[in-house]
Amino acid sequence: MKHFPIFMALEGRRVVVSGGGEAALAKLRLLLKTEANLTVVAANAAPEIKKWAAEARLTLIPRAMEPGDAMCARLFYAANEDDAEDARVAELAHRDGALVNIVDNLGDSQFITPAMVDRDPVVVAIGTEGAAPVLARAIKKDIEEKLSPRLGLMARIGKAFRAKAEALPFGVKRRDFWAEYYNTDVASETDAQDTLEALLDKHLNADIKEGRVDLVGAGPGDPELLTLKARKALDEADVVIYDRLVAPEILELARREAIMLSAGKEGFGPSVTQDAINEMIVSHARGGAHVVRLKSGDPTVFGRLDEEIEACEASGIAWTIVPGITSASAAVAALGQSFTKRGRNSGVRFITGHDTKGFVDHDWKTLAQPGKVAAIYMGKKSARFIQGRLLMHGADAATPVTVIENASRPDQRILSTTIGELEPTLTNANLAGPALVFLGLAPRAAMDAADQINMEAAI
Repeated sequence: MKHFPIFMALEGRRVVVSGGGEAALAKLRLLLKTEANLTVVAANAAPEIKKWAAEARLTLIPRAMEPGDAMCARLFYAANEDDAEDARVAELAHRDGALVNIVDNLGDSQFITPAMVDRDPVVVAIGTEGAAPVLARAIKKDIEEKLSPRLGLMARIGKAFRAKAEALPFGVKRRDFWAEYYNTDVASETDAQDTLEALLDKHLNADIKEGRVDLVGAGPGDPELLTLKARKALDEADVVIYDRLVAPEILELARREAIMLSAGKEGFGPSVTQDAINEMIVSHARGGAHVVRLKSGDPTVFGRLDEEIEACEASGIAWTIVPGITSASAAVAALGQSFTKRGRNSGVRFITGHDTKGFVDHDWKTLAQPGKVAAIYMGKKSARFIQGRLLMHGADAATPVTVIENASRPDQRILSTTIGELEPTLTNANLAGPALVFLGLAPRAAMDAADQINMEAAI
């Protein structure tokens, strides 16, 4: 982010525009919506600018810009539509201490004016740092259609009502009051005032809100693979308790006011205990909070889900499961494969490489048989153990194995190897992110070739 978005106070402050043509008019139409003291310096000002000056909406200086014209100005716009003149007046404004914007010259501007959706006092600013103005306009159009034309009216009435709303306790109860108000469509100022009074009475006399818990799957990492239901839960959550593997881009989708609590677990490393996580969930929900327990992938797959449900039930707290796309589904998609294929395998196993007690033993004899496919979670650090067990039970050392690191994320990496070469392949790869190990699957091109060899051998 090269430009930090802020809303600058312009009430009573000086803003200067140099230029009197179309570029200046475009800026002035926007600036006239503010309460700034506007000055235009232009030898040849458009009739519209002269009309605004006659109406005392701005001050017009009918000449070329001179030193001192931008003195005490908070903002300055160079809008002469002439590169040489804009460079000259920008230098004068710099000397006068103003922040300078040169129209259509991003590189030499100190600030930019974003596209805006105006529902005064509600303003939505959209910026692309000059990279895609067409995209900014498209986003503006989309937001314009979604926001009620009466939203500004509701915000103005609501602002005047804030002192009364302080009768509600700070936090969830007050936030619920305002959320219900802004989700109500009003027809007039009187309607808005009546709605606020009725809602305040309702929320003052309401019973203490019961907390609840959503056990939410965050998916494998790509924010676009987050379900709509998970996105809604994040938007409504008062508290988000998240795992170490949840992508930062997904955490960014949580409500800004939400309390964010890390409950990271790391295999064979420092971790927050499950008892501590259960206590976090229960204590916040008991306080009336909407808690989102955010887990990487799908919470029903190796997510310690039952223990957290049992903790909620023991405390009488309502809970809901929001499934997510498990990491194995995203990883196998990255290979261009399916888990099952007619003539190859009719089933797939999801297994874990280790649990809280260490390496996990499975039916290695069955897994070692030809044609078996398994997705091994948390198998990175237990790879040598898995390799040894499979070979010991008769697995063909040439059986394909694929390791997918950071499935679905921009830094996704795919390693194609075999059981016999699983180690040292993983050690040499220096994997840093979460990884899944697929037994019996290779990336599509390699798998198609192996299938063809198997078919020919069968003939």
